[in-house]
Amino acid sequence: MINLTDCIAPSFYDLFWDVWEEKYTHYWQKGGRGSTKSSFISESIILKMMDDGEKGIMSNALVVRRVKDTLEGSVFEQMIWAIDQLGAMEEWQIKLSPLRLIYKKTGQQVLFKGADKPKKLKSTKVSKGWIKYIWYEEVDEFESYDKIRNINQSIMRGGPNFLVFYSFNPPESQRNWANMEVLDERPDKRVHHSDYTSVPVGWLGEQFIIEAEHLKKVNLKKYEHDYLGAVTGTGLEVFTNVTIRKITDDEIKVFDRIRRGLDFGYGADPLSYTLCHYDKKRKRLYIFGEVYQCKLGNSRAVEAIKQTYAWNGTITGDSAEPRTIAEFNKLGLKIIGAKKGPDSVDHGIKFLSEEIEEIIIDQERAPNHAREFLGYELDVDKEGNPKGEYPDKNNHTIDSTRYALEADMLNNKVKVMKKPRGL
Repeated sequence: MINLTDCIAPSFYDLFWDVWEEKYTHYWQKGGRGSTKSSFISESIILKMMDDGEKGIMSNALVVRRVKDTLEGSVFEQMIWAIDQLGAMEEWQIKLSPLRLIYKKTGQQVLFKGADKPKKLKSTKVSKGWIKYIWYEEVDEFESYDKIRNINQSIMRGGPNFLVFYSFNPPESQRNWANMEVLDERPDKRVHHSDYTSVPVGWLGEQFIIEAEHLKKVNLKKYEHDYLGAVTGTGLEVFTNVTIRKITDDEIKVFDRIRRGLDFGYGADPLSYTLCHYDKKRKRLYIFGEVYQCKLGNSRAVEAIKQTYAWNGTITGDSAEPRTIAEFNKLGLKIIGAKKGPDSVDHGIKFLSEEIEEIIIDQERAPNHAREFLGYELDVDKEGNPKGEYPDKNNHTIDSTRYALEADMLNNKVKVMKKPRGL
């Protein structure tokens, strides 16, 4: 018998019971150095597997890193450490070729694979039971969530339930796919953040604390990123005023300054429709609806827009498409062309990024707005210096939002900024 409080940091107590009771399928665990998130995951998997074995449940585990060569010196040693911490070394067999751990009582296995050989990874099999636990360590090293999704689709078969862990130290840039993924809400997913401040000092050692406190004094931003796991940004972000949160139905009921904008798709570019409320007094913009799709025919686009909240108001659309505007109007919408004018793009982005104090985006209702606004950054030249213009890519929702607020911008008479802020 062991006391779990001797193995698990206080910040993980609540999460532990969620894992133990299998309340969720996907557990995203982010944090800074010394947060002990890897320790928690490794101990949880070993404990759960041993408990499953006692109940006659033949569960197995798969631990994945982006590159195979990093397995033995990281997650393999981490899992052995967890077994030792739990006082169960005599109950497990350690195999080096290939890397695997075997629970002697039942034959359950912990397998270790690299994602650099996807065919071998996807063909992973176990002789008894199914792979119930999957752990992606340093998940931000993977190219995208699509690659992980493909692996999950191959591995998550043959069993009644699964627990998938994703651990990483958040990259500086919000546009990184892992930072964006933790914002995506779904009922079978829990996101947990941890840092070293909740870990007993004796676990980390005095020198760890000395190094952290020194960095805090000399470079607060880097300390917040490295040790607290904060997404501090790269300095190239255009929109530093974005807040991602749920906009409630009660809030929407009292919105009385509804704005709508439409950027027509062409070819590979998606059509983007923005539904928002502009609180002029408090300088807040609430984005709570969208239509965003490539190769969407006009009639289908109109029907999709009509299905959004309060669709029957005036929409400001891209004036470069007068024929499309006319056709949309015939199909039942009320669209006027944007006035645009010289430097209208710079003017609009300046207004959204500087004149509006907070852009609140409901990611569930407007996921593509959240993705593009958070990910919109200045490009750099060969020397790494920011370029003097806003990039014309991944900005379709930004364009439709500019159109939605064009009248407000004109009334505000904001001086056009020739170059992005900070240059």
